[in-house]
Amino acid sequence: MTETITSRPVRTGPSGTAPSASPALGGLGLFTVLLGAALPLVDFFIVNVALPTIGTDLSASEAVLELVVAGYGVAYAVLLVLGGRLGDLFGRRRLFLGGMAAFGLTSLACGLAPDAWSLVAARAAQGASAAAMLPQVLATIQATTAGPRRAKAMSLYGATAGLSMVAGQILGGVLVAADIAGTGWRSVFLVNVPVVLVGLFLAARAVPETRSARPEPVDVPGTFLLAASILTLLVPLTEGRAAGWPLWTWLSLAAFPFAAAAFYAVERRADRAGRTPLVPPSLFAIVSLRRGLLLIVPFSIGFSGFMFVIAVALQQGAGLGPVAAGLALAPLAVVFFLFSLAGPRLVARYGTRVVPVGAVLQGVGLALMTLAAWRSWPDLGLVELLPGTVVAGAGQALQLPVILRVVLSEVPAVRAGVGGGVMVTTQQASLALGVATLGTLFLSLVPGMGMRDALMTTLLVELAGVALTGLLSLRLPRTIA
Repeated sequence: MTETITSRPVRTGPSGTAPSASPALGGLGLFTVLLGAALPLVDFFIVNVALPTIGTDLSASEAVLELVVAGYGVAYAVLLVLGGRLGDLFGRRRLFLGGMAAFGLTSLACGLAPDAWSLVAARAAQGASAAAMLPQVLATIQATTAGPRRAKAMSLYGATAGLSMVAGQILGGVLVAADIAGTGWRSVFLVNVPVVLVGLFLAARAVPETRSARPEPVDVPGTFLLAASILTLLVPLTEGRAAGWPLWTWLSLAAFPFAAAAFYAVERRADRAGRTPLVPPSLFAIVSLRRGLLLIVPFSIGFSGFMFVIAVALQQGAGLGPVAAGLALAPLAVVFFLFSLAGPRLVARYGTRVVPVGAVLQGVGLALMTLAAWRSWPDLGLVELLPGTVVAGAGQALQLPVILRVVLSEVPAVRAGVGGGVMVTTQQASLALGVATLGTLFLSLVPGMGMRDALMTTLLVELAGVALTGLLSLRLPRTIA
């Protein structure tokens, strides 16, 4: 099977991948698709430190503010696999360009939103745009690189993903405090517009067009059932606490297992009939993909939950401004980036055993941050958190990029869009689930325990998740294909 690459002729090997001697994706093209990967992840986290200002300016209730976060995350998670399938069908470069353009327009709509509900709607549309753009990044890398170049590209993707999640929170604090031209919180969305314009220009010049040689039509029943599964789980968990856990939240949660079971049954039937369902169950026969996805879930839940909780605790509990709250995580971002660069060499020498080592380091970092909260509260900031953020950043960098490489290492190029969509959907749904679960736990504990003890308890719960990640990582294949 071969990949069709229309930007210029490329000889393909029997597996459908571009040979390393003649890669279609150059350095500028890789930079461009990684820029496209960074934008959605930055925007998932950039609003965390801006929420108090948004609430004051738009007179938004806590439930509506949670929808500003959840509307983006849920729309993003629901449509990611569909975005990957559409890229396989119509061309990944075309979907990348269209998704990026829509992301810029919806970011502008967020920045100009006149009221809270307009912002919620614009954020949901922004998430849908991101879902069209992001799967094309991984699919393009899979389809146009091979060998060491693919390993390097996937490592850079993992580094970009982790760094974007931390940098988004830091950037949000800086932009809100800078109040550029009186825009206040609106600048956290408006900043995307010039970045998107640059990205579109570069993508038109440097990103090759690829599509599946045998594209399948859209799986309509699977798409609706996947959406129902994600919505019935994430919406009540995100909105339940602020809404007082009304009856609809419990009915929705009760419906989740039935929606998930129906989705699996429909997809399995389509797979056995020789069609390509939205999420082919046969894809999970790939051991590296299956075990890698199991690791993404606890890692992403803990990561996003921590970022949300620490933003609230530092601003509302420790009394830090948005800049100080964001910069308290700067050491984590710097160390994550530096260790990510060393990741490929470490993996080449030690294989996937670097992942459990990373889990141990992350656990030590969380323990140090918990100790800092216990000893220094409410004087908690950059200096007090420094030892913990440095060690945790190193640990996270030894996990995330490697796990992402493992997941897609054996996915055939002809299924690059589907495989990338499944991986990113798992990651994004888990990020949203982390805010919903750990965020809800933290905010529920604050009235009875106080901010410090609620923060410490939540960090200890996350520590248990890190331990689970470390144990699961022992089952990864020793080497990456």
